[in-house]
Amino acid sequence: MICEDLHSSLASLLASYDRQQVVVVRDANVTFESPYPTLVITADEAHKTIETVAQIWDFLLANEVTRRGVIVCVGGGVLTDIGGFAAATYKRGIDYINIPTTLLAMVDASSGGKTGVNYQGLKNCIGCFAPPVETLIDVAWLRTLPAQEMLSGFGEMVKTGLIEPSERLWDRLLQYDLERMDIAELKPLIAECIKVKEQIVAADPKEDGLRKVLNLGHTFGHALEESLRPSAVSHQMPHGYAVVYGLIAELYLSVVKLGCPKAPLQQLTQLMLHYYGRPQCNCKDRERLISLMQRDKKNERATEINCTLLQQVGSPVINQVVTPAEANEALEYLFSL
Repeated sequence: MICEDLHSSLASLLASYDRQQVVVVRDANVTFESPYPTLVITADEAHKTIETVAQIWDFLLANEVTRRGVIVCVGGGVLTDIGGFAAATYKRGIDYINIPTTLLAMVDASSGGKTGVNYQGLKNCIGCFAPPVETLIDVAWLRTLPAQEMLSGFGEMVKTGLIEPSERLWDRLLQYDLERMDIAELKPLIAECIKVKEQIVAADPKEDGLRKVLNLGHTFGHALEESLRPSAVSHQMPHGYAVVYGLIAELYLSVVKLGCPKAPLQQLTQLMLHYYGRPQCNCKDRERLISLMQRDKKNERATEINCTLLQQVGSPVINQVVTPAEANEALEYLFSL
């Protein structure tokens, strides 16, 4: 929920827990004053590993946290994914509360109950569904975020706008001034994106069907994101940027395979070129990108490429199998822009 007084809202949630059973896990880049034992971790994709989760387990054991304990996870999407997974697996599951501090985490990672870590070069390959007790969103965190982080979060908002049935959110997002990044104007858009996701998750919490619409842009996006590892952290592609590039590729396929109108692809292409730039990756390494897509956790059969595509804005179609040749064609389009 979006809250006006973060600490008051958190205090209300923690009132039902034994004070000795409350711990905080926060991102090293975040300042958060707390009277509770706090573990500070480096929360980036390079550290989104089972080894980092083990650090949290060790911290919980050292503080004698029982099954009635609760973890307060403060940070971006990597932190909430890791913290949620640690909570879900410690003593077969304890409570956790998310306090997202980035736009990406607010509109995507911190809600919905997906937790996990990267493994053997595959994003979020190990994980489980375990919803938080609550997600407390304070947009004041956004005032200190660099432009790249804001654009990354906006990429996930764009995805939500493309799948929202009324098409109103897509139109409002296209009208939002990314040059000014006015937080007050962004706040209702954040609330609408959260509402769309929560409605989908409530109807299909474990992604048996409908929830797959949230994967739009992610089959290609995750492959592009992972293709840069194990490069230096400073050169890794922000997740929301990868989603934007993935959306371009998958909207291209939507036009070719499903007859989707070209307007959304053209609009998103202009947005990408103006704000995100072209994808900075090895355009010749198509085989690796296709291999990564074939190993994506969303696939229902080994080696197939499974995507969510669009018939039109607001009408996503799940479980669309894409051939390697079609994937290569979509990559060719993306890299030619």
